[in-house]
Amino acid sequence: MTELGGTLRAWRDRLTPADVGLPAGHGRRAKGLRREELAGLAGISIDYVVRLEQGRFATPSAQVVAALARALRLTADERDHLHRLAGLVPPAAGVLTDHLPPGIRRVLSRVGDSAAAVFAADWQMIWWNPAWAALLGDPSTTPPALRNFARDTFGVAGDAPVLSRWPVVSDAEDMKDAAIVSDLRRATGRFPGNPRLTTLIQDLTAGNARFAALWSSGAVAAHREDHKVVHHPVAGPIHVDCDVLTDSDAELKIVLLTAAPDSEDETKFRDLSRAAPAART
Repeated sequence: MTELGGTLRAWRDRLTPADVGLPAGHGRRAKGLRREELAGLAGISIDYVVRLEQGRFATPSAQVVAALARALRLTADERDHLHRLAGLVPPAAGVLTDHLPPGIRRVLSRVGDSAAAVFAADWQMIWWNPAWAALLGDPSTTPPALRNFARDTFGVAGDAPVLSRWPVVSDAEDMKDAAIVSDLRRATGRFPGNPRLTTLIQDLTAGNARFAALWSSGAVAAHREDHKVVHHPVAGPIHVDCDVLTDSDAELKIVLLTAAPDSEDETKFRDLSRAAPAART
């Protein structure tokens, strides 16, 4: 077993299913997460995990290492160590990241009945909770590359929205669109030359006239709040407030959707959440 394999095994053993939002099940013999559970969380094959842990493969890609770091709930220092064990350069400060620090995970575990999701600096969705899936539809059925709120909002070549399975209408669509564009411009200053961010902006500028016009205005701001109506196919229309909190270090965006207390909307929301799927990363 290589140092990479042993370290992965140690980090897997210290987690429980509850730590990552999975059911414990019965008759478990594994000390921590099973290999298949880690594979599912990281989006890689079980055989790949086995080969990494047994030392039969020691050069995973940066994308695989990042996915394993998220699945294993690593701190920033642990994430960097994993990169070095894999022969990779750790992400530098100022580099766009999909990593969720433990502090943000603690905050997310305490948001109660709110529908919550986390987006990277380029509005790439990287996490959502059960209430989000219940309110808007489960994003896990959408390919990861398409889970981008900016791309979803403006579309490229007439693409239909995929992050919500049913209509969601903002009270101020124009302001929301302008805020997303200006927020992306702010991200280009924080993460200059990032390939994923650059490609996204190029695609949207070339494929959507409205985005191109807003982008040319040069505005710089952040998307902070909104009021929306979710037209749920079972519960009917649900009015929610949308608040966006931003982590200043990595520019991660925590989006919270909440209904007014003691309202009919809150009752509908809670009824949906009772049958919600597990949280995802």
